[in-house]
Amino acid sequence: MVYARLIMMRLLKAVIVLFLIVIFNFFLIQMAPGDPAAILAGEAGAADQEFLNQLRERFGLDQPIYVQLWRYVSGIAMLDFGYSYRLGVPVFDLIMDRLPATLLLTGTAFVLSLVLGIVAGSMAAARVKKPSGSLIMALALVFYATPLFWVALMSVVVFSVYLGWLPAYGLYTVGAGHTGFALVLDVAKHLILPATTLALFFMAIYTRMTRTSMLDAAQQDFVKTARAKGLKPSVIQRRHILRNALLPIITLAGLQAGQMVGGAILTETVFAWPGIGRLMFEALQQRDYNLLLGIFFFSAALVIVFNILTDLVYRLADPRIKGAS
Repeated sequence: MVYARLIMMRLLKAVIVLFLIVIFNFFLIQMAPGDPAAILAGEAGAADQEFLNQLRERFGLDQPIYVQLWRYVSGIAMLDFGYSYRLGVPVFDLIMDRLPATLLLTGTAFVLSLVLGIVAGSMAAARVKKPSGSLIMALALVFYATPLFWVALMSVVVFSVYLGWLPAYGLYTVGAGHTGFALVLDVAKHLILPATTLALFFMAIYTRMTRTSMLDAAQQDFVKTARAKGLKPSVIQRRHILRNALLPIITLAGLQAGQMVGGAILTETVFAWPGIGRLMFEALQQRDYNLLLGIFFFSAALVIVFNILTDLVYRLADPRIKGAS
């Protein structure tokens, strides 16, 4: 009952937040430079005023701002995001076609960064005064400070061009005709470089957070009591210190999960990964504002979903706040 009430409250807030985001993004796009009709007319080789007026009328760009806003908001209520100016395809269909690839990439990178970050942070906390612990934190600092685009480019050069171990771009091998388990292996092979590249930065954050949280938890009274009872250090580390240190990491992970969608733009562009991040980059270059607004909406919705899931997981992990609203 408590969780049902929590979900209902979060969903109500989510609807309000999404509505405000839709309004804000609409006016933000309206203030952006560039005219989609002029770009399309230039590409068609017919940039005269009459053709421009026809394009603006076709896409509703000749209407007042409040009319365009009403049409857009009422369309979203029916899951109608309009048509792509450039491709002439429904925005919803374009996003749904690219969304699975983005979820696969960000989901893999999220799990990889979270698991490796917690493991590395736990090892660094257990070896806080040893060279191995310092080495782990030094590597985490390097991964945190290194630009994502440089890691992506160097991974392509080393593992694809020089060593030839992994494919450099795409979701699967075009023309190979793989099916079944062979297709799964092919996609997994293409996923290694972009997922690892995206995960390294976030793994460094989780490593530092886990180490700090575990060192703080190790000074608490319940840990001293466990030591006085004669429990093994490994049991204390795993059952008492790590379990309590995970609470702030859960909160951080929920925030970072939403940020990964934004971080995937650069990763998808470098590795030619057919996700919504790359689609957003292409839409921005082509001034395809309808498509941009649709991608913004779905990105915001994903962030809100991640935050709701984080609230639920946090309440499962910490019984003290189960009754909180």
